[in-house]
Amino acid sequence: MSMAGQTTETETAQRSDTQDRLKALVADTNVNDDTFLATDYLNHFNEIVMLLEMVPDMPDILEEAKEWQPKSYAQHFQDSALSDSAITIEAYENAPAEFREPFDETIARMNAVVFKGIANIEAALDSRRPEELAAVAATTCRLLQRLVDVASAIIHGNTPKLEQDEIDDLLNG
Repeated sequence: MSMAGQTTETETAQRSDTQDRLKALVADTNVNDDTFLATDYLNHFNEIVMLLEMVPDMPDILEEAKEWQPKSYAQHFQDSALSDSAITIEAYENAPAEFREPFDETIARMNAVVFKGIANIEAALDSRRPEELAAVAATTCRLLQRLVDVASAIIHGNTPKLEQDEIDDLLNG
């Protein structure tokens, strides 16, 4: 960026060249060629949703769920066995801000929901009321699934949002 905070013509041309190069590289991958994001990252969150869904029937699985940790987009793909991980990470790093920013915001919210949901589920587990445990787990999983759907929509070129107040109401309701 120039000192005045404006993008120079050279920077704009370089960004355009990078994006054109990346469009060609991601053409035969799971990376969306408009957003430069991949749905494979959402598998990290689908795993925790599946674990939390099982807690009411298998309370001991909460211990496994508590071991879940957020992974950055890059870390997820570095840890994966996917052959196009490097290009997937580079594409993400060059994703247009109109998609990357709401995507990153949604992921941060998902991480927070996981930890708050686990705390709520653990509290319900301690209450020894199975119906409360089932309700709290279901609410957490529905909210996480809604956020996964929002992230997926962003990956596919839409920019829906789930407002923080709505998330708070669902988690604290």
